[in-house]
Amino acid sequence: MKKEAHITVQDLTMAYGSFLIQKDLNFSIHRGDVFIIMGGSGCGKSTLLRHLVGLKSPSQGRVFYGDISFWEADPFEQDRIMRRIGILYQSGALWSSMTLAENVALPLQQYTNLTPPQIQEVVSLKLSLVGLSGFEEFYPSEISGGMRKRAGLARAMAMDPEILFFDEPSRAWIPSAPDAWMI
Repeated sequence: MKKEAHITVQDLTMAYGSFLIQKDLNFSIHRGDVFIIMGGSGCGKSTLLRHLVGLKSPSQGRVFYGDISFWEADPFEQDRIMRRIGILYQSGALWSSMTLAENVALPLQQYTNLTPPQIQEVVSLKLSLVGLSGFEEFYPSEISGGMRKRAGLARAMAMDPEILFFDEPSRAWIPSAPDAWMI
């Protein structure tokens, strides 16, 4: 049985102005796959991630989620796709003025109709899953870099997304690992 492509990249060219990063990328990621992009610093891994998650439009080419071309979709459809995605950024990208619990709760408050007690329950579960139970009231500046990365993972998982993007997932846990990101 042929697996359905969840994400398809078709003839993608990435550039910053006239500076070409990558040209004519083509690949498919199927449901259930773990897909890893590896390469040296500056080769375009994070730039590719930005194109896949709607932060930077391609110079050329298309990104499909199922049969929907993300960059050709209307804003409502793009938003619908984005709500199915969780992203762990290189540094965790936590709000420094918010506790870990507040950081994880933020997408739940903005995009769901959960009550505050329900949100608190989800936040506790997600922080527990990444080994941060008991750190709910800590601020990002009060914990280590690896803990910040795990708190960012808890936030990325808060809405139970069907796709998780990780930008340099091993950076917090395996300092000698090559640069990578995976889906």
